[in-house]
Amino acid sequence: MIGKVMKEEYRFSKIEKKWQAIWKDKEIFKIFEDPSRPKFYCLEMYPYPSGRIHMGHVRNYAIGDVISRFKNMRGFNVLHPIGWDALGLPAENAAIERGIHPQEWTLGNIAYMKKQLKRMGFSYDWSREVNTCLPEYYQWCQWIFLKLFEKGLAFRQKSRVNWCPKCCTVLANEQVISGLCWRCDSIVKQKVMEQWFLKITDYTEELLNGHEQLKNWPEHVLAMQRNWIGKSTGAHITFPVKGSEKKIEVFTTRVDTIFGATFLVLSPEHPMCAELLAGSAEEDKHLEWINRKIEEQKLMREEGEAEKEGIDTGKKAVNLFSGEEIPIWIANYILMEYGTGAVMAVPAHDQRDFEFAKTYSLPIKEVISPDGKPSESELEQAAEAYGFVINSGDFSGRPSKEAMEEMAHFAEKKGFGQKSTLFRLRDWGISRQRYWGTPIPIIYCTKCGIVGVPFENLPVMLPHDVKFHRGEGSPLEKVEKFVKTKCPKCGGDAKRETDTMDTFIDSSWYYFRYCSPQEEKLPFRPEASDYWMPVDFYIGGVEHAILHLIYSRFFCKVLRDLGLTKIDEPFPHYLPQGMVTKDGSAMSKSKGNVVDPDEIIQKYGADTLRVFVLFASPPEKEFAWDEKGIEGAFRFLNRVWFFFQENFDLFLKENIVDEKEKPDEQVLSRVKTKMHQTIKKVTIDIDKRFHLNTAISSIMEYFNQLKADREVLRNSKDGQALLMESMQKLILLLYPFAPHMCEELWEKTGNSKMLAETFWPSFDPESAIEEKMTIVVQINGKLRDKFEVERGIAEKDVKGQALNLERIRTIMDNKPARKVIYIKDKLVNIVL
Repeated sequence: MIGKVMKEEYRFSKIEKKWQAIWKDKEIFKIFEDPSRPKFYCLEMYPYPSGRIHMGHVRNYAIGDVISRFKNMRGFNVLHPIGWDALGLPAENAAIERGIHPQEWTLGNIAYMKKQLKRMGFSYDWSREVNTCLPEYYQWCQWIFLKLFEKGLAFRQKSRVNWCPKCCTVLANEQVISGLCWRCDSIVKQKVMEQWFLKITDYTEELLNGHEQLKNWPEHVLAMQRNWIGKSTGAHITFPVKGSEKKIEVFTTRVDTIFGATFLVLSPEHPMCAELLAGSAEEDKHLEWINRKIEEQKLMREEGEAEKEGIDTGKKAVNLFSGEEIPIWIANYILMEYGTGAVMAVPAHDQRDFEFAKTYSLPIKEVISPDGKPSESELEQAAEAYGFVINSGDFSGRPSKEAMEEMAHFAEKKGFGQKSTLFRLRDWGISRQRYWGTPIPIIYCTKCGIVGVPFENLPVMLPHDVKFHRGEGSPLEKVEKFVKTKCPKCGGDAKRETDTMDTFIDSSWYYFRYCSPQEEKLPFRPEASDYWMPVDFYIGGVEHAILHLIYSRFFCKVLRDLGLTKIDEPFPHYLPQGMVTKDGSAMSKSKGNVVDPDEIIQKYGADTLRVFVLFASPPEKEFAWDEKGIEGAFRFLNRVWFFFQENFDLFLKENIVDEKEKPDEQVLSRVKTKMHQTIKKVTIDIDKRFHLNTAISSIMEYFNQLKADREVLRNSKDGQALLMESMQKLILLLYPFAPHMCEELWEKTGNSKMLAETFWPSFDPESAIEEKMTIVVQINGKLRDKFEVERGIAEKDVKGQALNLERIRTIMDNKPARKVIYIKDKLVNIVL
């Protein structure tokens, strides 16, 4: 018997505003340290305030919100903060283009984006909001810099740096992508400048070893970091320059091939190039060639696409292993930033050297053989594999690995080499010649030299009255009131540093500031950090694998060594969410395929948008925008809404059937089992697998089961009780995904406490066991059949069940199976 239907339209806009106001008024998501409860720190990478949030933001923050709400319902004390990565070049460029101050542009964008995030209903503790462009934040960037300066980890030196001619600023090595500026894609040039650096190389080994603690990071992200840090074990060997007291040092990972070195080759940036060419007939021509190669785009040099070019210096070096004199060349394929900028070229066993030797008709000498015997024919390409050493004097006949040890020991004993380890990672250049960044707290005094600003004088604030311009030099250089100051040591006239810090400084420690954002004596309160850190679940794009994530790991270790924290790694669990695409490519304004979240919220509501971006694909996979998909999510929420409308009478104690009415036990059992199975699956999908899309799918299946059995359930008292319980469980499961609608339904079903204050449902393990399981059968890798078996039997003998079925034998043409692969108890691959 169906009760009186209360058809109330799903007015999502009204409902969402209502619950957002209630959450705000009751400070539901405001959180404090509570030692009596287990903590959970969930964090999404904070946004740059570019003007509007985009679908990538929505997806990222929706993932974090589901995890946060779920953990809160599981009894955890959840820290879920948000803030703004607010300094940086785009704001300064906007100031130039629009004629407004970067601060005005940035704060205006923050206000608008904050409103957007609140419309999405994310469970942020807004009392912990941080904004990196405010002095209350960046003074602590300056404090940390001064501490590093005291420890010798911040230093200034003249060096060749990456210069973006369009942004008019220096870039760190990590900000040069295939020779191009990471922000504007301009070709990066080389320039010699005085710069400030952080000694990240002091932590290189620890950054590598720390990967052991990052078991919940994707392997490809760890691999990206390993490749960037670039640890190489080998030997440093010196080659005397004939007729000179000079020596050229090389680093090699294959000292076993040194008898095959037929020439030395230097990077155009090597400091000895000019000296080696001095006095030669074509000195000016060769120096011009060198300067041209230094300025060439790194795109060609790094990716090996440029034709290999070189010049012979006319000088010779001595191979102290063989006693041979070999020519010294300068070539465009040798990079100064790796090793010593000089390489012993072994063309028989290095493909790049082989190609260069062929181009310039240089000797190729084979010294490694797979079987200890020389090749009978001329090499057509370099043989780079290990083998046995040949043509190498007393070392001949030894396996490569053994020879490497003996040769390195021999060089060390004779005083012209030693075993060593080299890293690709270079110290972090942080000086930027722009205005909208954290001022570097340094003063230059003609008498006292380089002096740090006293801690009590922090922050060094950005002056507001600045004239902005495009071109070289920081706008701060022109602000006399900022530049001119007094030396804190001698009181004499002095000048301030006018470079600002790389904005990655700001984001390298912001997660600590969230722990105690109102702290006024330190960057963060150690007691609060000890409670909240590390971040338990960190979500953000994989494009930050090298820049942000390496810098943050470095800062965490520095802050540990400063005594501010006890942890080694800030993010033990990292989830890189997939990008959002439309029409086959990433959403971008330039491609005209951006979908505005505001328009979607206006048309369908925030809950619909949340459900759709989480349902369409697993969080770590790419998500393709589909208008039909958003409509499908909207229809699902409407069906749930109207289903409750049609059954609210049960909660109002109306239409209660006669107690003597017999329930349909089969239906009751089916619904009860499905309820416990769904609770179990959704719990595991959120808590263990982070497959939010399959969690939503299970909720949808559960809802469909309730709809199918509703009429039967309403015909008995036990059935109605189970239907009411099932409906409330449905609300609890759906709440992290669609919190506004669920809070409304929860209230309408007679609950006084909000869902935000309610515990997650538990399941009965016995009731949650699936009686049958589906086995997928593949023949030679192709799907050929599916069948159900009793779970108990299946768990014991899936392979046997598959092979004994007549239909499987028919598919196999009664051929014997050469191999049966049993995968994760649900798939059998039979190889014939």
